[in-house]
Amino acid sequence: MDGKGLALRIRAQVAEQVHELGGPGLATVLVGDDPASEIYIRLKHEAAREAGIVARDLRLASQTTEEELLDQVEQLNQDDSIDGLLVQLPLPDHIDEARIIRAIAPIKDVDGLHPVNAAQLYFGEPAHVGATPLGIMALLEEYEVPVEGARAVVVGRSEIVGKPAALLLLHANATVTVCHSRTRDLAARTREAEILVVAVGSAGVVGVDGVSPGATVIDVGMNRTDDGLTGDTDPAVAEHAGLYTPVPGGVGPMTIAMLLESTVRAARYRRNLLAFPGG
Repeated sequence: MDGKGLALRIRAQVAEQVHELGGPGLATVLVGDDPASEIYIRLKHEAAREAGIVARDLRLASQTTEEELLDQVEQLNQDDSIDGLLVQLPLPDHIDEARIIRAIAPIKDVDGLHPVNAAQLYFGEPAHVGATPLGIMALLEEYEVPVEGARAVVVGRSEIVGKPAALLLLHANATVTVCHSRTRDLAARTREAEILVVAVGSAGVVGVDGVSPGATVIDVGMNRTDDGLTGDTDPAVAEHAGLYTPVPGGVGPMTIAMLLESTVRAARYRRNLLAFPGG
């Protein structure tokens, strides 16, 4: 499954919409100097600027206090030039991530993590949803993978990927099983899947013995190993599956593209061109 090619098409569509909207604004906040987070932020801003989105990159020192970060978030909430806002996770241990997420204005919360947006997704009326889960669904649609009635297994239960991906699949009428670190006989559960999403951040957690021949496998993982960048599935799964997202080049580019699309959606909400389901 060529996520890179699809992402380029989506980014071109976003650029057209951005022009019509007159330059939506996206702000990111990075606390500390985590190397992986810095790479993600750089890629997001490069893509945003290329699409014509006005991107603001705020960098705060690792010793920034929780109150200082909350103050910065509130300033961005009140800034009319900013349509989409995300705080890059993870945050330093001394900062309560849940409190920071709750402080982001739901209408600007392009990560879809605020309780208002999480509730809207739960009830099947999503406002903002995380970019990676949206990218997963876009890939399934692009490759005309039958989702309705399919047996789907999601490995991982994070708030940013696993849970929202499971809910999106459920709302698309798949029969969904969520697996995690306490699941017994993981391979037996994943072999049941016609659609398998693996998002745990652990290299090779699913091997060939855990994949049914011909299954659609969405590998969300990005793990840096001695052999280079690898996903959460054994690379041999690519020859066993019917459809498979490569790492790199699969879900990663889609995440960037869908973030841009979410920023455009936030701009439409804020300009009253689209009704915000969160009220």
